[in-house]
Amino acid sequence: MLNTAMIEFNREVDASGLHCPLPLLRLKKALMEMMSGDVVKVIATDPAAHLDFGVYTDQAGHQIIKFVKQSNAQIFYIKKK
Repeated sequence: MLNTAMIEFNREVDASGLHCPLPLLRLKKALMEMMSGDVVKVIATDPAAHLDFGVYTDQAGHQIIKFVKQSNAQIFYIKKK
């Protein structure tokens, strides 16, 4: 398992147990309320979340700075453009 303790973030979104499109909608809502350069940590259990988040961040210009896949969850650190 990768160590994520050193990554600083401004907001955390726990989307555990939610299915598409809810994790993505929670991410979008959080980013709308954040300032440029802020980092959001998202915890998702939906196995397709990495696909949704990847496409969205590419299109919107945000940056996934770290992605950790665990046995029961995926953790994303996303920097707002």
